[in-house]
Amino acid sequence: MAVIKANSSDIDLMARLMRAEAEGEGELGMLMAGNVMVNRVRSACLDFVDINSVTRMVWQSPGGFEATQKGYFYQGAREKERRLARQVIRGDRHHPAEFALWFFRPEGSCPAQWWGQWNSGRYKLHCFYTPLASECPQVYSTF
Repeated sequence: MAVIKANSSDIDLMARLMRAEAEGEGELGMLMAGNVMVNRVRSACLDFVDINSVTRMVWQSPGGFEATQKGYFYQGAREKERRLARQVIRGDRHHPAEFALWFFRPEGSCPAQWWGQWNSGRYKLHCFYTPLASECPQVYSTF
């Protein structure tokens, strides 16, 4: 059962974004990027109040994903990335991204806070940031 609504076009779009954002970090890194993407669709809070679909999440501006501005994002989705997108859409979560709404790749160590949000951990080159439950309870809900 899916935790967000997604048709085949949404799966392709999300697969492309997961690859463009985190392919260098392997399947687990792409799954974690996908966790953030799903969380943004599920959580009507903070910067994501009006982000209620995969399409709106991918094209959010400002505050969206840098990868949409790069040519690599516009290459077709491959079955490997589609499989990973379907996995996170079904609710598969991975620490430290399971409740994260943001991630970024700093030059050095992860700051304790980024844009007022707390670091929940690092995977390879990306740092993940999770809101407080009082600010965004939906992200912590079970499926």
